[in-house]
Amino acid sequence: MAGKGNTVARVYEIALPCAKELGLDIWDIRFLKEGTDWYLRIFIDKEGGVSIDDCVNLTHAITKPLDEADPISQSYTLEVSSPGVERELVTDEHFAKYIGAPIMMRLIRPIDKVRDFNATLKSYENGKITVELEDGRELTVEKKETSFVKLDDFDIRDFEN
Repeated sequence: MAGKGNTVARVYEIALPCAKELGLDIWDIRFLKEGTDWYLRIFIDKEGGVSIDDCVNLTHAITKPLDEADPISQSYTLEVSSPGVERELVTDEHFAKYIGAPIMMRLIRPIDKVRDFNATLKSYENGKITVELEDGRELTVEKKETSFVKLDDFDIRDFEN
């Protein structure tokens, strides 16, 4: 999960039971400041895809528990949404689930003057991402050396269990 560590962990603890009760998975939680405003973004997923009703239902389900636990001291806007087709891979489980999938990867520092790669995710182990580049070469980088790793355009249903 990305964002402010303790806040995100506490929100996860609060949101997870509500999500499970609705048949949803928590994909990611982010608590971040944009301009002068704070946003709590909860990304949800489920087999077959997320509907607007799923987002609304989770919003309603977690509002009271969040208010009661009060894990965030400042004002914020709550947003619940799908991670989308080009979802960012964040956790070890995300990487494991999408081995073989096409990805887009941006590095913090370029390799041979290239920062952006379209590739196939070959493996993920101990924080190391191995991809097969479009020319067939393999590249291994540390996850911490990436700005992001996102799924590229493909049918996500091919990877549902």
